[in-house]
Amino acid sequence: MIKSMTGYGRCQSVAGGMNITVELKSVNNRYFDFSSRLPRNYGFLDEKLKSFFMQTLTRGKLECYVTIETVEEPDVIVAVNMPLAESYMKAYAELSEKLGLENDIKVSDIVRVPDVLSLRKQPEDEEKIWEAVRSVAQQALDSFVAMRQTEGERLKADVSSRLDLILENVAFVEKRSPETVKEYNEKLLGRLRELLEDTSIDEQRLLTEAAIFADKIAVAEETVRLRSHISQMRVFLDADEAIGKKMDFLVQEMNREANTIGSKANDVEIASKVVDIKAEIEKIREQIQNIE
Repeated sequence: MIKSMTGYGRCQSVAGGMNITVELKSVNNRYFDFSSRLPRNYGFLDEKLKSFFMQTLTRGKLECYVTIETVEEPDVIVAVNMPLAESYMKAYAELSEKLGLENDIKVSDIVRVPDVLSLRKQPEDEEKIWEAVRSVAQQALDSFVAMRQTEGERLKADVSSRLDLILENVAFVEKRSPETVKEYNEKLLGRLRELLEDTSIDEQRLLTEAAIFADKIAVAEETVRLRSHISQMRVFLDADEAIGKKMDFLVQEMNREANTIGSKANDVEIASKVVDIKAEIEKIREQIQNIE
């Protein structure tokens, strides 16, 4: 199933005690290009997300937006600055001794001293955070891929219909070409006889030379190759792999055959059909720029 490179997917869910939102947007690009916008202190997720999406996506410029909000009270650690507490206790003892006062300091008095006790956030478990984000990213990716597949089906239908139009025109060219060769042969032979009417000539040689020149406007080989390219294009349309680059190359080959037919065919009707063929090929080329 072909996929468009244009897509959108979003998922918001609570996982690992966090309210996580992952939003994906993509546009056309020759290769896979990834960029992310992450909350501060979560930069470590960038490479993990890139590797995760590369397992599924091969082309397109992908933008990933992630928001993370803690919904549970974070784990905190009460830290004791023992050197500071000991310094205060030593100072109190010296004061008590020198001033002759009772040293009635209690623990509750020490902990009131600034900076003796401090609260700090428990170090975050990066792997736990990644697993939570990955689960939400997977759901966003599923939605994203589904949209690309839907758009891919539309592209497939459009390209297929244009291939049908090209085949109709190729059939006309194949039917008309032998007639033009015959007409050209007869016309060329007639002109040669007029030019050489007063000269002794070899009739068989004249017929052979006229046939050689007439054969130069035959396009049977080109139409056969064009049909082959169209058949291969239909195979690509049913492929399960990324085939955008292959289709792009095939379109170039189709255009080359059409140009050759146009340059060889000395006929107004065929020239008109070649214009139609090239117009459809160009429209196909534009469409496959959207295909992964």
